[in-house]
Amino acid sequence: MKGHWVGLVGDVGGTNARFALIDGQGHIRNPRSFPCKDYPSLDAIVADYIETTAGRKRPPKAVIAVAGPVLDGEIEFTNLHWRVSEGDLLAQFEFEAVELINDFAAQALACPLLEGADLRPLGKALPKGPHDCPIVALGAGTGFGVAALARSERGDVAIATEGGHVGFAPTDEVEIEVLKRLMVKYGRVSVERLLSGQGLYDLYAVLCDLAGEAPALPDEMSVTREGLVGDPLAGQALDRFGGILGAVAGDLALTFGARGGIYVSGGIAPRIAERLAAGSFRTRFEAKGRLSGFVAAIPTYLVLHPYPAIVGAARQLEQMGRM
Repeated sequence: MKGHWVGLVGDVGGTNARFALIDGQGHIRNPRSFPCKDYPSLDAIVADYIETTAGRKRPPKAVIAVAGPVLDGEIEFTNLHWRVSEGDLLAQFEFEAVELINDFAAQALACPLLEGADLRPLGKALPKGPHDCPIVALGAGTGFGVAALARSERGDVAIATEGGHVGFAPTDEVEIEVLKRLMVKYGRVSVERLLSGQGLYDLYAVLCDLAGEAPALPDEMSVTREGLVGDPLAGQALDRFGGILGAVAGDLALTFGARGGIYVSGGIAPRIAERLAAGSFRTRFEAKGRLSGFVAAIPTYLVLHPYPAIVGAARQLEQMGRM
């Protein structure tokens, strides 16, 4: 159904691009997902979505969350061979205003709005953190994204980061062996080298090697699927993945002083929700030596909302309207 649209919002990752329209009441309408591999450029996806969804009543403004650093209104995607600029989008689609924001910055903006069925506590249920304390949003998918939200009475400001590219810090002998083997393959080993789809598979392959076995599964999707139904080495990979995710989340909680909460999203975590909740995620999150008491009071949530970056982009669109 066509209507009066105040804006276009999008979330473009390394695998999928999601778009929606914002109506005059601020509601998110007509969400659709597009496989990035099926299109030559982001422009082609935007054109397809607008033509088939908005029709002649085109939205005047757009906020698009993108997977990578936005520098001077331009993004060169980390995991796609695409370059996009706000100026090009303005010219091609005749928007009045366009803003590109980091996808996890958008997710951070969404976090205070999520509640109820949109969230699942990881570990014991804790009260939501103080309203004036920072929040961190993080998640593993094609890559590993991190952003923070600075909060005050004057409003919230998203802080985009490239925290997924900090160095991986092993915490036991198994992870030291994982690091050694991945250094041979990659040189420097970042957090994203483990906390991503490819990272999950690399972790599985290393655990197979340590067990003296050849990997029997072909990709990360099969590792997830078989690990959840009883494959021993795939199960170990999922458990180790969840533990590393918890350790990294705890490090980020310390880095940002994120007493407002840690929100875990991305493509992988929701698929292994039960494993995360029952595994070592929270134990590793709290295992911070002298600062364990500090992080023990911080709530950790799994984001179950299907489009958190769309929610955040819509919030940014609303803030654009007040400028």
